[in-house]
Amino acid sequence: MFQTLLVLLALTLCAQQAVAQAVFAHVIVGNNGAYTLANWESDIRLAASKGIDAFVLNIAPPVEGTVADQTALAFQAANSVANGFKLFFSFDYLGSGVPWETGDIVTLLKQYGWDRAYYKYNGKPFVSTFEGPTNSDVGQWATIRQQVPIYFVPDWSSQGPGFEMDLYDGAFSWDMWPKGPNNMTMDVDKSWQGSLQPAKKTYMMGVSPWFYTDLPAYNKAWVWRGDMTWARRWRQVLKVLPEFVEIVTWNDYGESHYVGPIFEPGIPQAENADARSYVLNNPHEAWLETLPYQIAAYKHAFNPSNPAPSVAKGEDKIVYWYRTAPASAGTTRATGNACMSPINTSPQDERCYPIEEIMEDGIFVLALLSSPGWVSVAVGDGPPQRFEGLGAGLNHLSRPFGGEVGNVTVRSSTGVVGEGTAILSAPANGVANFNAWVGCAGHCS
Repeated sequence: MFQTLLVLLALTLCAQQAVAQAVFAHVIVGNNGAYTLANWESDIRLAASKGIDAFVLNIAPPVEGTVADQTALAFQAANSVANGFKLFFSFDYLGSGVPWETGDIVTLLKQYGWDRAYYKYNGKPFVSTFEGPTNSDVGQWATIRQQVPIYFVPDWSSQGPGFEMDLYDGAFSWDMWPKGPNNMTMDVDKSWQGSLQPAKKTYMMGVSPWFYTDLPAYNKAWVWRGDMTWARRWRQVLKVLPEFVEIVTWNDYGESHYVGPIFEPGIPQAENADARSYVLNNPHEAWLETLPYQIAAYKHAFNPSNPAPSVAKGEDKIVYWYRTAPASAGTTRATGNACMSPINTSPQDERCYPIEEIMEDGIFVLALLSSPGWVSVAVGDGPPQRFEGLGAGLNHLSRPFGGEVGNVTVRSSTGVVGEGTAILSAPANGVANFNAWVGCAGHCS
């Protein structure tokens, strides 16, 4: 009997352990105030089907009203779906303008940290933040750890690599968009990783497809280069090989980096802060379509015992995205011109560039092919540009659209055909929209 109990205890502890090579998606719980249990269950099933391991629940204080209600619904959904999908908290120190109180964090972690659906690493509840070191006494985390055992991986990106390293078990970098008229590199990731590895601490790398916001009420008029960033960052993941990857975000509509379904009540809609004009009719869900392959590639590269990614015959697909007007066309609501603040560093470092220097007028493509072949991309009645000699697996392509207008058509040698929304010479209402339209052709869910 005693040996049986030991075996059961060991199995229980193993079930509580999580392994590295995990991929998470950042969820702004504040945007889910009108969610039902069915909404949460649907999102969890969708995310799990694409290879995502957990939702990162971004919550700001106070924990009452819809935040408390939606947190409870999220855990109820994760447990009811029962597909192994997990949740964990990211305590947002900037979302409400007030810092988190130590007691409130402890209460939440005691309430949910040992829930079956809470993500654990090394047998401890996994905890992250959005900033925090300059908004409150970072020593509060030492106090929290005395009351609740946690595996702490905060985002303290504003402080740079190595800050207060004794307080955390790993670090998450929010620096995942390029600065100015440049492509995103992995230099910052390597710097963080280099500071963490000697101390045997883990690194969580951020991957995001886009960043555009035009909300005058919040004095937010920012656009950073998206273009091929989604494809480029997943390739960089294979070189950095972080222990964890966090997708930013599932549902931040105001900043245009959502990859989940559009939930209209969650879009900022206050006076002078209405993002519906650049979110509605700009779906991003197709960005999820290549994730199973990209996540499998990451987990295989990190640990070759994981299955290598492959594309079965009949599962070919083309994911493609673009803006629907040239970068130089139209004016922004926030500034009245085509120049927005594109630097994701401190305000004193901000510099304004012409939009056309930041963003390429191009069509960007991820093609999953089951056999070698070609893909073509055409705009309107213009001649298609054909990309020959592509290999089986994931291919990265892009082509400019210049002055071309009309619907975008994609084809592949493996029989995929799709048509996307039209590119116009200028926005119909004269107001610029630097969000992306994302489509999928072929074997898409």
